[in-house]
Amino acid sequence: MPRFTHPRLEDVPLELALHALADPNRLAMVGRLAGTEQLSCTNAAPCDSIPKSTLSNHLKLLRAAGLIETTQAGREMINRLRRKEFEQRFPGLLDAILANRPA
Repeated sequence: MPRFTHPRLEDVPLELALHALADPNRLAMVGRLAGTEQLSCTNAAPCDSIPKSTLSNHLKLLRAAGLIETTQAGREMINRLRRKEFEQRFPGLLDAILANRPA
């Protein structure tokens, strides 16, 4: 059973959060997660052609930045945006970035 590390948000520096959100693919993934309660890893992918190893790395970086939480449900890995917790740590940051991302 996979074990994922989810940092305490108070331990996440602003630089790490901004780095995670700076990548267009990761930003697209966060945007997808912002529009729903949870998504599987495959459904969170920004496009169909992204290799699984790259997708896995993007998810790992988003987890390390405190943006997402991943849990296992059977064979699926389910991701949810830690929006409330992230908002408490960095007020207004996620909303501002999502509102100004490229269409």
